[in-house]
Amino acid sequence: MNGLLDKKTSVDLVKLLVFVVVTSLATTVLVVTIGNLGFGSSRQYRAEFTDATGVNKGDDIRVAGVRVGTVDDVEIVDRTRALITFSVDEETSVNGGTNATIRYRNLVGQRYISLTQEVGDTRRLPPGSTIPVSRTKPALDLTVLFNGFKPLFQALSPEDVNQLSFELIQVFQGEGGTLEGLLAHTASVTSTLADRDEVIGELIDNLSLVLDHVADRDEQLTRLIRSFRTLVGGLKKDRNAILGSLEEVSALSVETASLIDGIREPFVKDIKELRAVAGSVDKNKAELDRALQVLPIKLNKIGRTAIYGSFFNFYLCEFQGRVNLPGNNQIPVKYQTGSDRCDLG
Repeated sequence: MNGLLDKKTSVDLVKLLVFVVVTSLATTVLVVTIGNLGFGSSRQYRAEFTDATGVNKGDDIRVAGVRVGTVDDVEIVDRTRALITFSVDEETSVNGGTNATIRYRNLVGQRYISLTQEVGDTRRLPPGSTIPVSRTKPALDLTVLFNGFKPLFQALSPEDVNQLSFELIQVFQGEGGTLEGLLAHTASVTSTLADRDEVIGELIDNLSLVLDHVADRDEQLTRLIRSFRTLVGGLKKDRNAILGSLEEVSALSVETASLIDGIREPFVKDIKELRAVAGSVDKNKAELDRALQVLPIKLNKIGRTAIYGSFFNFYLCEFQGRVNLPGNNQIPVKYQTGSDRCDLG
């Protein structure tokens, strides 16, 4: 009984070992196939790019679409360029005529570097050599590309833009109609734009007219820009004084506020009295007007009276009055002095 049990256990153990080995081999083959891993010797090179956006360590190096290496490192050089270090298979030739171009690997935004051969030095570069910027090209900037379509999208209605975007997504996902349907809708969109060619033409004509006027006044515009630059420069030079004056203005505002708080009650009383004076003037405006009309005559007579010096001479020319007697009797009194000065008036 124990012999049969040991024999069965041994068979199960062998089966388990075979399963583990087969599974490990299959997993290794799958990893190598998916990752395009190579186990041969390789050479390391560098390439300078003006823009290496989206390139990461481990991205593919391809020749004619076939993976021949990987990106080892990405770093910045002189704060203006990107230096990419990569390794390629020993059999891959990198020479003086090799160009490096960053391309899109998929719609997600992953990149790979494509090596192409052009006319030039065919001698293989030694490991560690650098492909200069003159023989490299960055990837297409999709942001700039889509910004170029902004005028088109602005000319379309929101429904047309949404429909076109929806059909693009459906085609790329393989869930929509054929590419022919997408092109048909695109054609309808362009037809809509063609129907508005007159409006677009008028817009271009008006824009041309505006630019002509601006061009005719280029000297004035230049002077305006220079004057504005001088103004900004003066403000920049006086910024400390301006900022300092703001503190003084703030202090003055505080003092003014406290002053107003102190005179508020008498100020309100003065306003009320001024209102009463204005009311009195309004009621007696006729008398005031008559007095103002007579005032020049009075001032003329007073001026003639004071012609002999800084004093006034008064002369009694005539005296009139009444004397009351008992019994309610009155005697009028009138007396002429006969002075020669009375004739001057």
